[in-house]
Formats: sequence, C-alpha cells, structure tokens
Amino acid sequence: MTNAEQFDPQAAAKAAHEHDAAHGKAPHKHIPRVAIVTCSDTRTIDQDTAGKALIELVSAEGWSVVSRVIVPDDREKIGQAIVNATDELDADIVLTCGGSGLSLRDVTPEATADVCDRYVPGIVEAMRAHSIAITPHAMLSRAVCMQRGRHLVINLPGSEKAARENWDGIKAALPHAVSMMAGEGH
Repeated sequence: MTNAEQFDPQAAAKAAHEHDAAHGKAPHKHIPRVAIVTCSDTRTIDQDTAGKALIELVSAEGWSVVSRVIVPDDREKIGQAIVNATDELDADIVLTCGGSGLSLRDVTPEATADVCDRYVPGIVEAMRAHSIAITPHAMLSRAVCMQRGRHLVINLPGSEKAARENWDGIKAALPHAVSMMAGEGH
C-alpha cells in the first residue's frame, strides 16, 4: 500500500457483502444488541457526549442499545460492567468509551483483558488505521477488542470526536462479526 492509498474498512466490508451476495449467501438477519460502558472518574451521564453519540450512531444502524452506564476508572468495576453487559443483558457488542489512553488512571484495556477470552486485533487495527489519517494522536491508543464467549468488547476513545471517527472505521464489519460469533459462519 503506498502513502497515497489508505485502507478503507467500509469499502472492504461492502466488497465482502457483495461477495456474499454473488455467492448466494443471505444477508445477516440478527440485529446486534449493544451495551455502552463509559469509563470515567469525571463524567456524569449528562456530560458523557461520547456515550450519547454512540447511542445515536448505533441506533442509526438500526441496532438495539440495551444499556448505557458510567463506571469509574477502576479495573474491577469496568470488568464487572462488561460482565453484566454480556452475561446479564446478553449484549452482542459492548462498546467501552474512555480509559484507553496513556493516563495512569486509564485501565480499560486491562479490565477488558481480565474478563475476556480472545483478542480480536483486526478491529483495533482498523480503528487506528482509520484514525491515523485524521490525527497522529491515534497511535497513542491502547485500545483492545476481545471476545467474551460469543460477545465482542471494543474499547473506544472517551472523546466524542474520536469515538465517532473510530466507530466509522469499524461499523460495517460488526454485523458479520456478530453473526460469526452466533455460529452462523462466514
């Protein structure tokens, strides 16, 4: 890939969808259920513009938002919120928001790893590839994406602008990921 070329995750997902259609595969029928967990010591529900934006973005896809909570930047509490979203609320996707930077209080990636089973590095690679074209600060993210059983947990930034940008870089592939985790195959 030259400097002039950039990876376009939406174009890649569209190509995958067209490939599936050309080979007689039905579109994904499962409507993803999404939980939003904002990790912050300083934000209230009213101040959480990134979490509010994620509700808007998820809803615009026609997906269901099953919960939105704010938890402090505490490894155990973040892990508990993820477990609640997956095990109790049965969210297919948990979007964490905040706590993935370089501050010493940023522990969301570690909390995610504490309660999840397998890394899904391609999603955060796509997020960073998408964001690095917008700002060099994207390389400072420590975000992870992991599976907890058949649930996907994705760490997004805490700023509304960055959360929107990262969402744009990955949203097209998520229904396929949910279908695969549900055992529907490729």
